[in-house]
This record gives sequence, structure tokens and C-alpha cells, in this order.
Amino acid sequence: MPGYPHRTLRRRAVRALGLRPGDTVVDMACGTGLNFPLIEEIIGPRGGIVGVDLTDAMLAHAQDRIETNGWNNVRLVQSDAAAFDFPAEVDAILSTYALTQVPMCAEVIAHGAAALSGGGRWVVLDVKVPGHTPGWLAQLGTAIVRPFASIDEWIMRRPWEAIRAAMQEELADLSWTELFLGTAFLAVGSRAPGTFDV
Repeated sequence: MPGYPHRTLRRRAVRALGLRPGDTVVDMACGTGLNFPLIEEIIGPRGGIVGVDLTDAMLAHAQDRIETNGWNNVRLVQSDAAAFDFPAEVDAILSTYALTQVPMCAEVIAHGAAALSGGGRWVVLDVKVPGHTPGWLAQLGTAIVRPFASIDEWIMRRPWEAIRAAMQEELADLSWTELFLGTAFLAVGSRAPGTFDV
């Protein structure tokens, strides 16, 4: 969308991960790998990225990006987000502009939270419907995007609320920031140190 600060917000989301050199990050629904350079800047060659996406075409573009940059620390996995088996003890999990499209988004949050190391962070940057949108404006926006997505079902499902509730349930210190006039959000939660699954 013209004027939308995609890169600025992606960079903000990556900063919110609190990464250090050598960390391992799962980029959930990584698409073409737009987050990879931002993550690589911080984790360096001793760190690692696991890029997960359902679409082989997206992963092919991500692979091209990996090869172009000579990154040897990125592994791509083709998987539905809800079916992905998170590696144990990852340092951080990121999802940008994708998780609200996953019907089982709450389960993805829970599975990821269980895989985080103590103090590890789950960060979600995604879109939502503004809370106080005038009815006429919401209808106009819906009419514009309806040909391109099942927007009515998405609005009724309100996945951003499911994501927020799951992060509150599964993680500590949830931070929720609405962005760009309430059309996007940045959610950050961490796994409490010393937390173990029984």
C-alpha cells in the first residue's frame, strides 16, 4: 500500500525480538524472506534462522535471497503454520503480516511459546480493523479489498483478538501497540525465565 511504512515497521518488530549475536530465530510465514536481512544484521553468522512458509513459490524467492546474500545459516521449511513442529529452545519467533490469515493462529502462538527458551520473545506484526472505525469507512475499505480476500469472514473472525488472548495466556509481559491509525499492531511477549513444560 503506498505510504505504508512496511520496512520501518518490520525493523521495529525485529528490534522487539531483543536478539543477540548467535541467537536462533523462527520466522513464521516468512514469505520471500524480507525479514532475513534485518535479523542477519543482529544474529550474525553464528546465529540461525528457520524460515517457515506454506507456499513453495514464496520459499523459492526466499531461497534466491539466501543464495544472493551467501547466508549459510538459514534453513527453509515448507509447512502450514499450525502443523509446524517448532524446534526446542529457540531464542525468538517472529511473524509479520501473516498470522491473522491463519485460522488456528491461537494454536500457533501456543506451540511457539512452548518452544521458546526462558526469556525468549514471540513478536507478531500484523494488520487489524481499527477499533473505532466509522461504519461508512469500514464498509468502503471492505468493498475495496473484497475482490482480493475473504475479508468479511476475516473481519467476523477477528483474528487479532485471538492472537492477543493467546499471547496473554501463554507468555509474560505482553506489550500491545496499535500502529498506523489502528490498522496494524505490534504484539510482544516473552517466556518467563525458568519456565519448563511438564
